[in-house]
Amino acid sequence: MSAPKNTFKQALINGDRQIGCWSSFAEPIATEIMGTAGFDWLVIDGEHAPNDIRSIRDQLMALAASPSHPVVRVPVGETAKIKMVLDVGAQTILVPIVESAEQAQELVRACRYPPKGLRGVGAGAARATGYGSVADYIQTADAQICLLVQVENRAGMAALDDILTVDGIDGVFIGPADLSTDMGYQGNSAAPEVQATIADAITRIKAAGKAPGILGTNDQANQTYMDMGAQFLAVGIDVMLLAQAARALAAKWRAK
Repeated sequence: MSAPKNTFKQALINGDRQIGCWSSFAEPIATEIMGTAGFDWLVIDGEHAPNDIRSIRDQLMALAASPSHPVVRVPVGETAKIKMVLDVGAQTILVPIVESAEQAQELVRACRYPPKGLRGVGAGAARATGYGSVADYIQTADAQICLLVQVENRAGMAALDDILTVDGIDGVFIGPADLSTDMGYQGNSAAPEVQATIADAITRIKAAGKAPGILGTNDQANQTYMDMGAQFLAVGIDVMLLAQAARALAAKWRAK
């Protein structure tokens, strides 16, 4: 047996648009529910949600029967953290705050087995190999790993063209909130200068043959990013969806 085919990675290669959503509750049941909604991909967020390796593993298990592909965002691009996430079964990794081609190259190495990489060869008893049932996992895993890097500040934007030359980077995700704040707009990603920077970055990413991605949290932003050419687009955050729906429902009936 070989490593499972990464359908999300193949969709990016094919140029297919992938619509996703953030999963920030850090609870398997909530993630399992999100997996029934029909999104192409879901982010299990290890940066801003209260996740650890066990909760990430449990959410990967919760999505095992879902058509939604799990994308795990690690809290930081450290080889040890990436190794753990891969061993519990993640095939697509999202790494925040990437600012140089050298950093991107190290992330590629973290996702690959020797001699091309640094990934520890100890997954025989891990979930990634079906607890040893996928006999050819080590020989076939590298080709199915999808690495997405986040460019979300001025330093990253300045290094974007260099980052795009790194073989093994499948997509570049733009973080609009961080980018706008670093540009002096304090989270206002709708500011014209920020929007121009995002549009230019998406154009450059596509021209380099990589997939551009981004997160929007309202219909206007999502449509704008879609029109700019975002290929993997997250259109919401589960915590915000619940909060907005609950507040609207309470306000509606308290006003009666």
